[in-house]
Amino acid sequence: MAVQELYPRVGLGVGPAIENGFYQDYDLPEAISPEIFPRLEKRMKDLIKEKIKFEQHDMDFKEAYEFYKHDPYKTEFIDDLKAAGEKKVSFYKSGWFDNLCAGPHVASTSEIDPEGFKLTKIAGAYWRGDEKNKMLQRIYGVAFASKKELDEYLKMQEEAEKRDHRKLGKEQNLFSFHDVGPGFPFFKPKGMIIWNELLDFWRQIHAQAGYDEVKTPIMLSRKLWEISGHWINYRENMYESKIDDMEFAIKPMNCPGGMLIYKEDIHSYRDLPIRAGEIGLVHRHELSGVLSGLFRVRQFHQDDAHIYMRPDQIKEEILGVLGLVEKIYSVFGLTYHLELSTRPEKSIGTDEAWETATAGLKEALDSAGREYKINEGDGAFYGPKIDIHIKDAIGRTWQCGTIQLDMNMPERFDLHYIDSDGTEKRPVMIHRVIYGSVERFFGILVEHFAGAWPVWLSPVQVKIISVGEKHADFSLKLAKELEKEGIRAECDAGDETVGNKIRKASGEKVPYAVVIGDKEMGGEKLAVRVRGIKDLKLMAKEELIGEVKEKIEKRITEKML
Repeated sequence: MAVQELYPRVGLGVGPAIENGFYQDYDLPEAISPEIFPRLEKRMKDLIKEKIKFEQHDMDFKEAYEFYKHDPYKTEFIDDLKAAGEKKVSFYKSGWFDNLCAGPHVASTSEIDPEGFKLTKIAGAYWRGDEKNKMLQRIYGVAFASKKELDEYLKMQEEAEKRDHRKLGKEQNLFSFHDVGPGFPFFKPKGMIIWNELLDFWRQIHAQAGYDEVKTPIMLSRKLWEISGHWINYRENMYESKIDDMEFAIKPMNCPGGMLIYKEDIHSYRDLPIRAGEIGLVHRHELSGVLSGLFRVRQFHQDDAHIYMRPDQIKEEILGVLGLVEKIYSVFGLTYHLELSTRPEKSIGTDEAWETATAGLKEALDSAGREYKINEGDGAFYGPKIDIHIKDAIGRTWQCGTIQLDMNMPERFDLHYIDSDGTEKRPVMIHRVIYGSVERFFGILVEHFAGAWPVWLSPVQVKIISVGEKHADFSLKLAKELEKEGIRAECDAGDETVGNKIRKASGEKVPYAVVIGDKEMGGEKLAVRVRGIKDLKLMAKEELIGEVKEKIEKRITEKML
């Protein structure tokens, strides 16, 4: 209403409620900027205070087309409703404003706190997300039931900006992006230390859980993707190529290649379950407008695993994966909740297979004793799934892990095992990730730890700071001794003042900083600054080595600072 008062002939695109707020797309006669926000917010608050009622009513299609004859966007929505076989068009009237909308709404603006919302940003948005269409102007806002909740959210957002992984990643020299590869991250030496630690941990805990690691090709022929169903159901997200007149696609998922490995051997019912893990590099086409640091990229690694099992093993294997989820996330100090997603409109497989798979997931979740939410129609195209949403240090949730039960892919690839009676049976399959996209999980951890990496992940675990030039040799020797003990140590023997060196180490969020002066060179104790502790700690060299090594070996994650 506030925008239409300023621009009476504005074209209205989509305007849904989203998590923590809303947005609305506009076709405006001029470009607007956030400078307009105070004016819009004041008018919105005034309108809210008028206690305007929201009243639903229907129009027939002729009336609706006449009502929106000036607005091609709403007209297109009406076309969609007509094509879908709807008999009427739902509208909501609020004061002088009448708008095509399915609802529902609150009864009136008297139920809204006029201080509980804030307009936040303006972005460009192609009509219906298609870059061939006109670019509209999208206004975002956040909205809560009270000003207190709004203030808490804005405070969290302020903290989130400080933790932005793109900013911290640059400051800590972890990764970068270049114009020649939009959506394709470059990992630098310090970033690779963290990357390799994450994968070493993943490999160790999966080996203990009975997983074998495999590796499948990055590009495979169209024939394979037709069998898997990706060519029909997922092709818009795939990169294609041609070799010797054969059509190929770079893999967007690892599972079809993994199934070829399973098919190479004859499997007995005694062999199952087979648990095969793969840190697979996949590519998915993303529009340039949605790319966002490590959170949305075009190339990423999935910590995939595929479990082939008998139907009677479903519950046990799902519970096994949930146990692995708990072990892995707890190491990072992450809590999580579970959601069960059921069959989507675009899917493959029989009703019976979907019902069996969904029931199997429900039974395992009920047996695990954890609460879970059901998301109707949000499953993968080949099977229902359990999505795992982690919560970070400032309360934000991220969907990372997923457990997908699949009774369709084994059918499409003609997988089987020899049962106890000598007959061929079809295995059931689990697709699952825990990190999800390793790149995205990396970015989440940057923000979760605010760059203050736990000792076992920190690229530099101990920083040796020499007070002056005469202390440099001793400092360098100490750094080498620590490195021999498997500790990542770095020496700052530069010409800066010791105060500047200490501040620099603090800014780099190094877990341990050791200052070397005359006293330390001649004594048995080292002056150690431990991140998060105000006072200096006097420690013998062996004591420092023991403490750091314990945190490395046990992968101890300190409480968030």
